[in-house]
Amino acid sequence: MKQYFLGVCLVDDGTPRPSPDEMQPVYDGVAAFNAEVQAAGRWVFAGGLYPPSTSTVVKSDGNETLIVDGPFAEGKEYVGGFWVIKAEDLDDALSWAQRGSQACGAPVEVRPFQEDSED
Repeated sequence: MKQYFLGVCLVDDGTPRPSPDEMQPVYDGVAAFNAEVQAAGRWVFAGGLYPPSTSTVVKSDGNETLIVDGPFAEGKEYVGGFWVIKAEDLDDALSWAQRGSQACGAPVEVRPFQEDSED
């Protein structure tokens, strides 16, 4: 099976972040989706990410290293979390992404890894 990256696409539009109580249904939906992926034997790993403002970019040419606070890309759109799953093919990965999108309430970008994983 191939491995696929399912990235949760968020937008920083300046609106205040929801409260933990408002987010609880999302957390519950994602936990249920995670359990479904694991039960199907498709789970590789997943994680949520802090906002881009917490980023640090490291650039090294072998001689010098530059470390800069802040995200690499300037923009409102960012990856807020992700899953790495195993899927039979792109259609299978898209089916999982649809369920993940429904669980987290956000668009999910699907990208295959360059190398096939061996099971």
